Amino acid sequence: MSTQQDIYAAGSENRLPILNKENYVPWSFRHLCYAKSRPNGNLIYNSIIHGPYVRRINPEPGDQNREVSVNETFYEQTDNELIEKELKQVEVDDQAIQTILLGLLEDIYAAIDSCETAQEI
Repeated sequence: MSTQQDIYAAGSENRLPILNKENYVPWSFRHLCYAKSRPNGNLIYNSIIHGPYVRRINPEPGDQNREVSVNETFYEQTDNELIEKELKQVEVDDQAIQTILLGLLEDIYAAIDSCETAQEI
């Protein structure tokens, strides 16, 4: 068997295909199909295609005792402020990243190491 055939064999029905430089289109199609077949598949698929959940920026009253008056400040929504649906999407965003990373060789992984979302990868 050639190396190419070995790579495709590694992507049999019960395993994800491995990406190499010649098979991106079939690899990406199979990964998206695999993602959809998983529990929470539509959420994983949406995370890959449309990007992760974006936390809201919430206002909070400013500190009136400061020398320079600040009416309000802003902070990113915390885990405790997420409703169940939003928390589920945050978890699924991590699953989407893992789904993609499972199909990458080390040299390809090194090229996308700085990506933070499944959509960027």
